[in-house]
Amino acid sequence: MTPRSRLTPEREAELYEAVLDLLREVGYDALTMDAVAARTRSSKATLYRQWRSKPELVVTSLRHNKPVSVADIDTGTLRGDFHAMVERTDDCQMEKDSALMRGLAQAIHGNPDLHRALRELLIEPEITGLDTLLRRAVERGEVSVDNRALGFVPHMLVGAFVARQLIEDRTPDPAFIKQYIDAVVLPALGV
Repeated sequence: MTPRSRLTPEREAELYEAVLDLLREVGYDALTMDAVAARTRSSKATLYRQWRSKPELVVTSLRHNKPVSVADIDTGTLRGDFHAMVERTDDCQMEKDSALMRGLAQAIHGNPDLHRALRELLIEPEITGLDTLLRRAVERGEVSVDNRALGFVPHMLVGAFVARQLIEDRTPDPAFIKQYIDAVVLPALGV
């Protein structure tokens, strides 16, 4: 969401980082607007003027943490695009992001507002960007337009993150995700 007052980009980034730090420290359920206000030396009124709710503030913070759009990647090949997407995050950031997303995945079960905010502000823009990469691959002739796996690419990618932790008790890292893309996603797409 675009801020409604005169927060500088630096102050906004500081607020987002504080929200993510608190989220990592206490989890979604224990995170409060009071705690964010105290951590950032802001008033709750300022926070609510900028972000209507805790779910919106949390998800906007996550979105800010991922400033580059997937749709902006265009290496000329689908494999190159997928690998470039993975390379934009280092091991440490991927581990932090995975932990945050696991915690939020649990929290959405009891919080429809958080679920809605995640879908609208984070998931749908990513799926739109992924659709752009896939559309380009179809236009280049890399992937058949009637390939049934096209609609399942987001599911496959999310599955890689979830399954690695669940099956191996290891956080996915860029090397694992690249191997997964090469061994599972691209073959499913006929690439």
